[in-house]
Amino acid sequence: MRIDKIGFLALFILFSCQNQHQNEAVSPVQKTQNHLVLTKAQFDNAGITFTEVETKTLSSMKRLNGKTEIPPQKEVTISLPYGGFLKSTKLLKGMLVKRGEKIAIVEDPQYIQLQQDYLIAKAEFALYESEFNRQQELNESKASSDKELEYAGTNYVSRQVLMKSLEQKLRLIGLDPARLNPSNISAELPVYAPISGYVSGMNANIGKYLNPGEMLFSIISPDDLQLVLTVFDKDIGHLAVGQKLVAFTNTQPQKKMACTIFLMDKVLSSENSAQLRCRFDQADPTLIPGMFMNAEVEIAGETVPCLPDEAIVRFENKTYAFVRKGELEFEMLEIVTGKSENGFTEIEGVENGNHLSFVAKGAYTLLMALKNTAED
Repeated sequence: MRIDKIGFLALFILFSCQNQHQNEAVSPVQKTQNHLVLTKAQFDNAGITFTEVETKTLSSMKRLNGKTEIPPQKEVTISLPYGGFLKSTKLLKGMLVKRGEKIAIVEDPQYIQLQQDYLIAKAEFALYESEFNRQQELNESKASSDKELEYAGTNYVSRQVLMKSLEQKLRLIGLDPARLNPSNISAELPVYAPISGYVSGMNANIGKYLNPGEMLFSIISPDDLQLVLTVFDKDIGHLAVGQKLVAFTNTQPQKKMACTIFLMDKVLSSENSAQLRCRFDQADPTLIPGMFMNAEVEIAGETVPCLPDEAIVRFENKTYAFVRKGELEFEMLEIVTGKSENGFTEIEGVENGNHLSFVAKGAYTLLMALKNTAED
């Protein structure tokens, strides 16, 4: 609220009432530091109305801060289970790749050995499988002993285990055992993108040898970019999963992005804070992981004593309201205000406020009359 032209006009009317009501005697305003008494003419011309403390449910806007993050499921580190030399790649940091796209070629003699071992084990397995089937037929006709059948069965199972384990090793490096044959053995191993996304990290150049498990590339998918906010224990009880909020960056505070809380920490940190995870209602391509952002969320409403905004005045960085003490007598009380919403403001520090009659319309007129006369 502010003292504007309307307030000055009201003040002019208040002290010019004797020109408009020539038959009424107008005595000067009587006042002390926080009291003033009006004449009947001054009261009528001021257009003062009254109000009482009301109980309202008011909500408040809470500001939080945090940063954008990619969930672990959307960030992939690509490494080699057996190591190898990087032969070729066209990737650059920040490039977009699609799932299943060939992104690099590595090579190493051990890949040849692995394919060789598998093809030999596969051939031997076929031989031992055939021998085991033959011994079964002979044993049924009593043409061979049980010991010979047992020996053939042991060889058959051991070769089957060896072949199956080598199959899994080939799949681990991205080779399909069903397509492998003696004519396509290669020292080169293609590397494929496991997800669609952007290249976020590179740890190799052409010719570099990568040890088993060492990162080759990392890829992030921005499809599920999340906003992680910090909230302190005193506010946690006012927030809930499913609650809406708006987020914005420091550089573009006017650009509001709607978000929804989908996860809340159940354990407080050493700073008595917890994390809220929020999803953006609509993806924004300008956002990237690691950006710091602010958010505003409406805290659940509390029932508090309130006065209409027009009943509250401010003077010299303090807040006041006028209380009716008599028919034409008023007292200015200092009050403490809280949250505001829909034309009402929370008040504190007023004893027996529910039994007082506060000035609504005309509060600023009384303030000017009191302070201006005090300076005379």
